[in-house]
Amino acid sequence: MQDVAVIFDMDGLLINSEPFWCNAEVEVLNELGVPLQLSMCNQTMGLRVDEVVSYWYAKFPWTAVSQSEVAERIVHRVSELVATTGQPMPGAVEIIQLCQQMHLPLALATSSPILLIEAVLNRLGLQDVFDVVSSAQTEEFGKPHPAVYLTTAHRLGVQPQKCVAFEDSIRGIVSAKAASMRCIAVPAVEDRKDPRFAIADVTLDSLAQINESWLKEFLT
Repeated sequence: MQDVAVIFDMDGLLINSEPFWCNAEVEVLNELGVPLQLSMCNQTMGLRVDEVVSYWYAKFPWTAVSQSEVAERIVHRVSELVATTGQPMPGAVEIIQLCQQMHLPLALATSSPILLIEAVLNRLGLQDVFDVVSSAQTEEFGKPHPAVYLTTAHRLGVQPQKCVAFEDSIRGIVSAKAASMRCIAVPAVEDRKDPRFAIADVTLDSLAQINESWLKEFLT
């Protein structure tokens, strides 16, 4: 298995940050007159923050500040919430430790910007865990485009077909599969009945379900 690499998404998979994103987006965009409600945030789940802002600007344009400034405000607010109250998802730290024990190359491939990545890794004590950390913010296209996963595989020095991606969103799964990777999906409770998760190779209720024997068998 030494030529197999494991790549993790971040938001909603390793840390329970999706509520933070929703709260920050509603807070910041409401101030600009956008009638965004928490129930509407699933429309943009998995997108980069600049794409989220662009999505809502197209529907409810504002003039007070630039889209880039709005994106920065959202990221800073999410980072504050992560730093003060962020909690790991069940089994998240344990699965990363297991991958380390198995000497698997580890990477992070997320839609989040570097500022938030650093906040999350610091909060979870995972600052020095990943061999490669990639942000879709540096790509021309974010998820569901496969760019961030292809870049991550290249930086790991591993063929995409030899990579296994862990994802919690439909856009993330599409991104990983488009990069020719196997994908383990761990959707949120409210999304588990979504038939689109069938494109993942395996769908689990929690990362805590994974033990060494299960992972070895899947990676073989």
